[in-house]
Amino acid sequence: MSASAPAIAIATAGSSAPLATLSLAAISSRTSHPSFPGSRVDLAMRNPRGLLLVAGVSLAGLAGCSSADDSSATIRDIDVVLAGEIDVVADPSGTAATVEVDTTIPVACSVIYGTDDSFGSIAVDDDMRGGAHQEHGPRLTGLTPDTEYRYILQGSDAAGVVYRSEVMTFRTPVATDTGLGANIALDGAVAGASSEFSAAFAASMAIDGDLGTEWSTAGDGDDAWIEIDLGAEREIAGFAYRTREMSDGSAITETFAVAIDGASFGPFPTGSSPVALAEPVVGRFLRFDADRTTGGNTGAVEIQIFGAE
Repeated sequence: MSASAPAIAIATAGSSAPLATLSLAAISSRTSHPSFPGSRVDLAMRNPRGLLLVAGVSLAGLAGCSSADDSSATIRDIDVVLAGEIDVVADPSGTAATVEVDTTIPVACSVIYGTDDSFGSIAVDDDMRGGAHQEHGPRLTGLTPDTEYRYILQGSDAAGVVYRSEVMTFRTPVATDTGLGANIALDGAVAGASSEFSAAFAASMAIDGDLGTEWSTAGDGDDAWIEIDLGAEREIAGFAYRTREMSDGSAITETFAVAIDGASFGPFPTGSSPVALAEPVVGRFLRFDADRTTGGNTGAVEIQIFGAE
């Protein structure tokens, strides 16, 4: 890491010694997005679009810390820079969650998490331009439904001061039964898309089964579209379109339409809850078109196509 590259110091609870130091230059290389100052990559669904607010977040130990202008301290309690409550918002699948928090000063934020105090996983607050900011949403992936997780939230400011919480907990929900078949989009391939912002936001990421990646267009707004080839005719019972969004309110796809081998359906609302067709439809090529959006670099965190059971 070069001397000029900013870094996040990762420390464990109860210790002032950093566990590791991560280069922001290295972290941000995958998510470089210079056209969106002040933006971030979020888990592109929030409570209005069907996410569950996880109960049982423990905030014990956040009170009591040194003032922000005490330069003698290098690691401080995160409470000194919190602008509100810490919310853990989980996907209904129980396999991913977002830690949503605002700070009073720009910091580069990260979360260490796991099922015990050895943690083992880290989620970085990916700002698409790679800088510190005040609205945060580190995305935790690879979770197991109906499981308690322990986590530490921390951030680093431009002066190198690390703000760190005590160990907190949340529990993932029991996986929601959609009443539909398997996600057959995972067996398909992208046949075309209106555009891709970069290789880091490729269209293929819309059907990779990973809520930690996403497809972003290059400013297509309402004109965004993506076509998926299932490889052969399949019986289709429904679908879900999980929109991406930016912290400035842009890039949100609110409704979408689908064409199955040319037959049109919709528009439907986006979100984590699947849309079930009145009757299964047999088809191979599905084109998803943005219908109503907030403009900008629209796209999808994940598009799911459910087969008939």
